[in-house]
Amino acid sequence: MYSKSKLKNGLTLITAPLPETKAVTVLVVLPVGSRYETKNINGVSHFIEHLVFKGTKRRPTSLDISKELDSVGAEFNAYTAKDHTGYHIKIAADKIELAFDVLADIIFNATLEPVEIAKERGVILEEINMYRDNPLFYVQQLFEQTIFPNHSLGQLISGPKDVIKKISRAQILQYKNKFYQPSNMVVTVAGNFGQKKVLNLTKKYFGQKAKVNRPVKFLPFKTKQSKPQVSLNFRQTEQIQICLGVPSYSLINPKIYPLYLLAVILGGNMSSRLFINVREKYGLAYYIKSDLSSYQDIGSFVIQAGLDKDRIKQAIGLILAELKNIREQGVTVKELSRAKEFLKGKLILGLEDSENVADWYSKQELLINKIDTPQQQLKKIFAVSQKDIKKVAAELILDKKLNLSLIGPFKQKAEFEKLLKF
Repeated sequence: MYSKSKLKNGLTLITAPLPETKAVTVLVVLPVGSRYETKNINGVSHFIEHLVFKGTKRRPTSLDISKELDSVGAEFNAYTAKDHTGYHIKIAADKIELAFDVLADIIFNATLEPVEIAKERGVILEEINMYRDNPLFYVQQLFEQTIFPNHSLGQLISGPKDVIKKISRAQILQYKNKFYQPSNMVVTVAGNFGQKKVLNLTKKYFGQKAKVNRPVKFLPFKTKQSKPQVSLNFRQTEQIQICLGVPSYSLINPKIYPLYLLAVILGGNMSSRLFINVREKYGLAYYIKSDLSSYQDIGSFVIQAGLDKDRIKQAIGLILAELKNIREQGVTVKELSRAKEFLKGKLILGLEDSENVADWYSKQELLINKIDTPQQQLKKIFAVSQKDIKKVAAELILDKKLNLSLIGPFKQKAEFEKLLKF
């Protein structure tokens, strides 16, 4: 069971004990990501995530940081999403203070030296190149730009090259100083620890006086889509990468639970409808899957696949046929039961690890401001009926809501727009 408390400076602390493990994960998350950025600084959240590991006053170089953590076998990393950024250290339980010390040091005391900013520009530009050159990754970016047009949700997390090349240290510092305040932070500790010790460590390393920010706000997205949308990226590839999907529900919408199950039944595992039909029966794809991306105000439901270039239209037709079938016929009792047990099993396996437990609680607190335990969420999943899934499918799976992004040797949108009909 978890517990939650607040420090005087506004920081939220969540603790989730796992006495059966000998490790502990300390995770710090902030509401900082590409959806909070204006176009002229798009990529700054991700840039900062890179830069804080480059040195502090006490640990002047990235080597000083990594050597200290490597010396005790700790795992450490960070990530930037569209709506939040996270920093974590997973470490032997008896070394927990080192995790607090290093995380607080890099988050509050990173020096952001001009020479490191200059070097990191090159690193991030190469990261952008890597994702751009890999159709498997780039099709996801293309899809988000298509389904969230002219909105910050469609922006690249990494930012565009022209911004990364010219963004200044002053802009980076201004953004960091605005958002990297304790009142915006959730610190989650999961694993083997003493509750009193963790509270004392949190106060020691994260309890400094700081200005209390106003709640971080974002521009909500409201879809105005009234017809199918297609985006193409022409490349001479042998395999065609596609994302086909529709706008869906926010993190707080209760309809997200039927949609979780719908995604599993359609393309969530190797016994799903799309995997069996498109890959196993017809051999049209190496991989095919369905997934959700959900935010505080909106989400997307997407099918992603790598398809046979010469039979691309047949493959898209089969995918659309499965979508139509599930919308009109619904799902069987057996399919629904298996999908529920699949999600239950995945959840149980995932929560064996302190890092995943920390992630579970921190994201709910940060993004929803309400925490469900795994048991509470499973109860909601197991309460979903066939009728619930059919209702969600009927609401979302419509011609006018379809979005197709495709990377391959094609230039004419019209031929694909004609396909997007049920």
